[in-house]
Amino acid sequence: MSKLYLASKSPRRRELLAQHGFDFEVLESGVDDAVMEPGGVTPGQWAAALAYLKAAGARQRAEFDGVCLGGATVLGADTIVVKRGRIVGQAYNEPDAERMIELLENGEHEVITGIALIDAATGRRSLWSDRARVSVGEVGAERIRAYAASGGWRGKAGAYNLAERLAEGWPIQYEGDP
Repeated sequence: MSKLYLASKSPRRRELLAQHGFDFEVLESGVDDAVMEPGGVTPGQWAAALAYLKAAGARQRAEFDGVCLGGATVLGADTIVVKRGRIVGQAYNEPDAERMIELLENGEHEVITGIALIDAATGRRSLWSDRARVSVGEVGAERIRAYAASGGWRGKAGAYNLAERLAEGWPIQYEGDP
C-alpha cells in the first residue's frame, strides 16, 4: 500500500486509523468549512465535497510547501449531523453547544461522514459518504449544561462524539457504522 496522509485535525480519525493498523502522517488542509454553505446538494454530497476539499487542500498545501507526496494517498473526511433535513453544524460557543444537544435530545438524527481519497501523483479521486441513524433519549438539562461547560463539544459535528457520549452513559442508540 502507498503512503497514507490524513487531511484532518480530528483526534478521533487519527485514533480510528491507528486502531485499524494504518501507518499515516497528518497534513493540514487549510480548509475552514465553517464559512462554507452547501448550496443545492444533498447532505451526503455535501459531506463528500467537504472531505474532497480537505484532501485536495492538503495535497495542494503540501506541494506548495515542497513536500514530495509521490504516489501517496491523501485521505480527507468530514462528518455532518442532519436533523429534520437540515445540517446541524459545529457549535461555536457553550450556549450553542447546549442548544444543539437539546435539539438532538429525545429524537433521531442522521450522522453522515464523507470520505475522499486522492492519488497524490495523478489526482485521481474517489468520493463517497456513509450514514448512521442515531436516537438520543433524555439527556437532562443538568448533564447538558455540565457537558457544554466541559468544552468537549469543540470541533464536533452536532456538538458531540458518539463514542465519548456512549462511554459517559448517555442514552444513545444507533443503526449503522459508529
